Amino acid sequence: MSRIGKKSVNISEGVEVKISANTIDVKGPKGALAFTHHREVKVTLQDKIISVTKVGATKKARAIWGTTTKLITNMINGVTAGFEKRLELNGVGFRMSVSGKKLVMALGFSHPVEMIIPEGLAVKIENNVMMISGIDKQKVGEFAAVVRKLKPVEPYKGKGFRYVGEVVRLKEGKKATTS
Repeated sequence: MSRIGKKSVNISEGVEVKISANTIDVKGPKGALAFTHHREVKVTLQDKIISVTKVGATKKARAIWGTTTKLITNMINGVTAGFEKRLELNGVGFRMSVSGKKLVMALGFSHPVEMIIPEGLAVKIENNVMMISGIDKQKVGEFAAVVRKLKPVEPYKGKGFRYVGEVVRLKEGKKATTS
């Protein structure tokens, strides 16, 4: 039994939810999101409470049950409060800036790295911290992961992208031996 799937989802004030066939539409103060759920689960709406139940007893139904509940919760949280990921860039000569809908970064390569910011996301840069925010948790996390993958933290000097608050254990370098 899924502990997450058993829980019902409460709808916040100012949020509209429409359920039709296999589609769930959520509208809130920050925007609107839509999600098409799997046919192995049934989503019902009663008195500002959404409940998700399994349709069958298959392995797929058990797997999708809790996931669907959490995705609906994330949609409601996204249209009310939004999501944010913070990346920190460390290293001498490493820079980043936003120009229009492009993110331009100097990461020690022979050329600057340019990335187009996906629709629905906002990127702000303060000092060496990049804040990626939006209403879709998956888009925010995926874009942060793609940016981080460009220059992950190396374990000797700690240069590269890391999430704010992430602890990176630094390795000890080579030791010079004297003869």
